[in-house]
Amino acid sequence: MPRCVSVRLYWASCETAIVKRYGLTTMAPLPYWRLSGFYLFYFALLGATAPFLALYFHHLGFSSARIGELVAIPMLMRCVAPNLWGWLGDYTGKRLLIVRLGALCTLLGFSLIFISKSYAWLALVMALHAFFWHAVLPQFEVITFAHLREQPERYSQVRLWGSVGFILTVIILGRLFEWLSLDIYPVALVVVMAGIVLCSLWVPNAQPSSQGRKAIEGGFLKQLLSPGVPAFYITVALMQMSHGPYYTFITLHLEDLGYSRGVIGLLWALGVVAEVLMFLAMRRILLRFSLRRVLMASFVLAALRWLLLGSFAEYLWVLLLAQLMHAATFGSFHASAMSFVQRSFGPGQQGQGQALYATLAGVGGAAGALYAGYSWNTLGPTITFSMASLAALAAAVIIATRLQEDRA
Repeated sequence: MPRCVSVRLYWASCETAIVKRYGLTTMAPLPYWRLSGFYLFYFALLGATAPFLALYFHHLGFSSARIGELVAIPMLMRCVAPNLWGWLGDYTGKRLLIVRLGALCTLLGFSLIFISKSYAWLALVMALHAFFWHAVLPQFEVITFAHLREQPERYSQVRLWGSVGFILTVIILGRLFEWLSLDIYPVALVVVMAGIVLCSLWVPNAQPSSQGRKAIEGGFLKQLLSPGVPAFYITVALMQMSHGPYYTFITLHLEDLGYSRGVIGLLWALGVVAEVLMFLAMRRILLRFSLRRVLMASFVLAALRWLLLGSFAEYLWVLLLAQLMHAATFGSFHASAMSFVQRSFGPGQQGQGQALYATLAGVGGAAGALYAGYSWNTLGPTITFSMASLAALAAAVIIATRLQEDRA
C-alpha cells in the first residue's frame, strides 16, 4: 500500500475514534476535524479583524469617519459577492473549488496592503480581498450541512472550533500588540489567511442531498417568499446593523475608558468563550425550543447588551456581563439562523439561501459601521449604542409578529 494512502487511512481512523469517544457523532463517516480546522482558521481571521482592524486604521492616523468607511467596505462586498458565488455554486456544484479559489484570492488580494497605506489604496485592498473572502463561508456552510446530513442540529459542534480560533487569535494578538508595534498587523493577517488556504485543501467535498428530507417545492424565489422567510432575512440585517458600533469601535471605546489592549483582548475572548459554551448547548436547545423563541431571546438580549456597553462599560462587572451576552447575540442567533436557512431551502438552493444570509448580514453590518463612524464623535458612544439597541429590539418585534411557531 502506498505510504500516502496508509497515512490517510491512519488519520481517518484516528478522526473517527476521537469523534466517537467524545460523543460528537452518531453517524459515520464525518470529517469532523477537517471541517473544524477550516472553521478554526476562518474565524481566526475574523478574530484578527473584528477587534483590531479599526485600531490599526487609527494607528495609521485615520479619523473615525474614515475608519467607519474602511470597515464598512468589506461588509458592502458582502452585499454583492455571496449572491454571485452562491448562484455559481448551485449552478455548477463546484462549491469546494469556489472555497479553495476564494481562500487563495483572499490571501493574494490582501497582500497588496504591503504596497501602500493610503486611504484610496486601503479601500481597494479592503474591497478586493473581501470580494473573495465572502465567497468562501456560504459555500463551506453548504458543504458542512451536506456532511451532517440528517443531523443539522449538530452544526454547532463543528462550528464551535471557529470560536476557538477567534479566541486564540484575539488573545495572542492582544498580547503581541502590547509588546510590538501595530505595524506587524498585516503580517499576522497574511499568516492566518495562509492557514485558511491550507485547510481548504484538506476538506473533502460533499453535495446536499434531499434524501430523507421533506421535499421543498419550487425555485429559489418561491422558497424565499414562503411565510416567515422574508421577515427572518430582515432581522438578519437588523441584528448585524446593531453590531456596527461593537465591531467598529468597542476596542477604541474600552481604550478610552482606560483598559489595556491585553485586557481588551481577554474581554473579546470572554465573549467568544460564552459563544463556544452556547454552541455546545445549542443541539439540546434547538431540540427543546422553537427557532422563533431562540431568535426572540437572542434579539432581546442583544438590545440589553448594547445599552450596557454604551452606558456602563466603565464598570468591569457590567462589562463582563455584557461580554457573556455574546452567547446570545452571536452564538444562539447564528446557530438557529443557520438551522432556519437549512430548513427553508431545498438542496438546489442551499448555496443561494446561505449567500442571501451573508448578503443581508453584509448590508446590515455596513450600515452599522457607517452610522457608528459618523455618530461616534458627534453623538457619543451612549447614543450610538442606543441606536444599536433599537435595531435589535425592532428585530425581536418582527420575529414575534411575523415568524410562525411551527417554522421550528
